[in-house]
This record gives sequence, structure tokens and C-alpha cells, in this order.
Amino acid sequence: MENFASLLHGFGVALTTYHVALMVVGVLLGILVGVLPGLGAPNGVSLLLPLTFTMDPVSAIILLTSMYWGALFGGSTTSILFNIPGEPSSVATTFDGYPMAKQGNAAEALTLAFLSAGFGALVGVILITVLSGWVAKFALRFSSPEYFAVYFLAFASFVGLGGTSPFKTVVSMGLGFAFAAVGMDTVSGGLRLTFGLNELLSGISFLIAVIGLFGIGELMLTMEEGLRFDGIRARVRLRDVVRTIGTMPRYWVALLRSSVIGCWMGITPGGPTAASFMSYGLAKRLSRRKEAFGKGEPEGVVAPETADHAAGSSAILPMLALGVPGSATAAVMMGGLMIWGLNPGPMLFIERPDFVWGLIASMYLGNMVAVLVVLTTIPLFASILRIPFAIIGPIIVIVCFIGAYTVAGRSFDLWLALAFGLAGYLFKKLDYPIAPLVLAMVLGDKAEDAFRQSMIMSKGSLSIFWSNGLVATLISLGLVLAFWPLLSMVLARLTRPKTTSATA
Repeated sequence: MENFASLLHGFGVALTTYHVALMVVGVLLGILVGVLPGLGAPNGVSLLLPLTFTMDPVSAIILLTSMYWGALFGGSTTSILFNIPGEPSSVATTFDGYPMAKQGNAAEALTLAFLSAGFGALVGVILITVLSGWVAKFALRFSSPEYFAVYFLAFASFVGLGGTSPFKTVVSMGLGFAFAAVGMDTVSGGLRLTFGLNELLSGISFLIAVIGLFGIGELMLTMEEGLRFDGIRARVRLRDVVRTIGTMPRYWVALLRSSVIGCWMGITPGGPTAASFMSYGLAKRLSRRKEAFGKGEPEGVVAPETADHAAGSSAILPMLALGVPGSATAAVMMGGLMIWGLNPGPMLFIERPDFVWGLIASMYLGNMVAVLVVLTTIPLFASILRIPFAIIGPIIVIVCFIGAYTVAGRSFDLWLALAFGLAGYLFKKLDYPIAPLVLAMVLGDKAEDAFRQSMIMSKGSLSIFWSNGLVATLISLGLVLAFWPLLSMVLARLTRPKTTSATA
């Protein structure tokens, strides 16, 4: 009941003409970012972030989250019409979305995708509404050891649940910690890893890193692949939307199952990409029409889109309540909060309830606005993809460099963005995950400060991390996740001989 009253207050903050206009602008910018190759939600949000420095934090976060929703929808549009996933999380949508479009059912595929996405996002926001107050109250019990344990759990989760090579995840995270350590030590005041360069005294901005890694790096990869756009023209008519809405109830099992998967993967560091693939795989495995998947099965569009947006929405919960982002985009948003002078965590709910509940209310409104806007602007944004890449590519580069220069007005940052762009290209080519690096850059300083404060409190004894049930549970769970790939390998070897002997 308390959360409901706070939500009503949030609607009072978010439901103004100015904020609704910001939602529309943010969604339109997000769709543009989503359909353009080489850009994505994390990079789009990071490019827009410098423009929000002079805005009120509530207005700024509404603009950024609306852009996030728009980028996710834009990625779905290109997946269905052009077989080009605008977002990594939209890859699974191409499996059945593009075949549906080729069969002349583009309008049905797009409408199914957007309605499913809206449903998944709504479930994610409801989860945030219900749990955020409880999580924040629970987190008020935290001190330095507990905060370090939470950060350690987040890092360990990427190793144990990330879905990619644990070694590559650790390497990526280690580089993120190294980049986060550049500049002045917040505890001692000494300089670290500046190599005599005055430009590094203030550290490396995570915005510069994200612009290079996601923007320029993706663009280099796109240029190498020689991307050509050969899309299907589509027009979504009102009668097509109404007819497709009538078919939605038959997919209620897929909608609920995919929402649960998405919310779980959003709160944990799995993220939208893992959620969409997992949801698609389960839908195919449990369907009576397995053979239709990959050939234009509507449930193959519903399942990944629902999970994708449920994960994208629910990733905001750990970022707000605990200061631990559940996705790369949430990490960028968390960096924005810190730049605006807001510290994500339980105290944010007490010190700035207007911000927290204004954001949560705007997520309800922003997703509804996104669904309406994207249904009416599909032909416009699809036509953008018919512009030759030789024109689009340089424009994206210019936008990335303008965003990098805007952060601090230094030409050195342009070279830094280019270096991170090369690193992003190599990461993609070598199949190294970028999200752990971004997470480590954003949380590295906070985790280090919490650890060193804990060591000061305990006079150098690690036993402080087992001093009470809460911190001991978090650290133990983190250790299990960190060594889970090794443990699972050992368990597999132990059980293999038994299976062989039983068969014999």
C-alpha cells in the first residue's frame, strides 16, 4: 500500500506535458539509434548523457529511459524487416520475424513484437514497483562489508552466470578494474596509472569508453562485414493491429513464461540478450509446433521480445536499490546518476523519493508511448535503412566523436574514444564480452572503497566478511558463483564414470 501511494506521487511528478514530450522525443531518438547499424542502447544513452547535465535529474532520467525503450523497439524493427538485429538482444527475433515478413506477414510480425515487448516491459515495471521499497529497506542494513559483498556478488555472477567463457569474462573485468583505477586514489590521494599524462589525472570517463566500445567498435565490425540493406517494405494498418491483438491471448503461456525468464535475467547479470535466447530456446522446446520454428512461427517472435523487454525493465531495480546495474545500459544510466550527484542505493529512496518514483511512473507511461510511437513510425525509420551505408557510416562516426568531445571538451578524449573503439572491435572479433568491462569501470572505485573501508574497520582482517549472517551469505554465494564453472567441470567428471559403469 505504501508503494502504491508512492507510485501515485510518482505519476504526479512524471505526468506533465514537458515530461510526456520528453518521452516522445526520447523514444524517437531511441528508435533511430536502434535502427542504425553500429549504434545501440548503451551507446545511444551515453551519447545523450552529456546533454542532460544541465537538466533536472527527473527529466534527464525520463529522457534516457525513453530512449532505451525506443532503442529496443528499433532493434526489433530491423530484425524483422531487414534480418539485421539493431541490438544484440534482437538476434533471436530474426529467427522467425524475418521469415514471417518474407511470407507477407510483416505487419503481423511487427505488431506481435511490439505488443509482446510492451507486455514484458509492463511486467518488469510492476516487479520494480512491488519489490523496490522492500529491497531498499533491506539494504539499509548494509555497511561497507555488505556493500563490498554485493559488488563481489555482481562481479562473480558475470563469471558464473554470464554464458560466455569464464576466462574471457575475468580478463574483460580485469581490464575494467584497471581503467577504473586510473587517476587519483580516492582514499590516499595518490596518482595511479597516469603514465605522466596530465589528461589522465581525472581518470578515464566511462562515457568515453562506452562510446568507443559500443559505437566505433561496432561500426568497424559493420564496415568489415560489408553490410548491405535489402529490406521488406511494411505498412502497419489499424485493422492489422486490431486483428493481431485478437490473437495475443493464444500466446498467454509464452508471454508469462518469457516474462519470468526476462525478469530473472534482468535482476541477475544475465541481461536482455541471454534472456531472449533462453526464452526462444524454451519456447521451441516446449512447443507442439517445433518444426515451424525458424520458418515464421509467431511464438518465435513473442517469446524473445517479451523476455528482452522484461529484462531491460527489471535491470533498473538492482541499479536503483543496490547500486548494482543488471545490464550495460543500466550501468551507463547509473554513471549518469552519479554525475548528477545522486548515489544509487537504499538512501536514494529516502533522500530523493520524487526521483525514484517519478522514474518508475515514467516507465509505465514511457512504454505505452513507445508502443504507440513505434507502430506509427515504422515506415519512416525503415526508409532510413535504405540510405547507403557510405552515407550513414560517417554520420555515426561524427556523432560518436561529438559525444566524446562533449564530455570534457578535450581533444585527448577523441583519441581515447578511438583507442576504445579499436579495443571494442578486437573484443567482438575475439568473442570477449564487453558488459563485464563496463560494469567494472562503473563499480570498480565503489568496490575498492568499500573493501578498503572494511579493512580499516577490521584492522586488516578478512574475517569481517563473515562477521554476520548477511555478509557471510553474500560472500559465500559470490564465491560459489565465481568458482561455479570449475565446480561444474569437477562434478561432471565425477558423475561421468558412474554413468558409464551403470550403462555397462
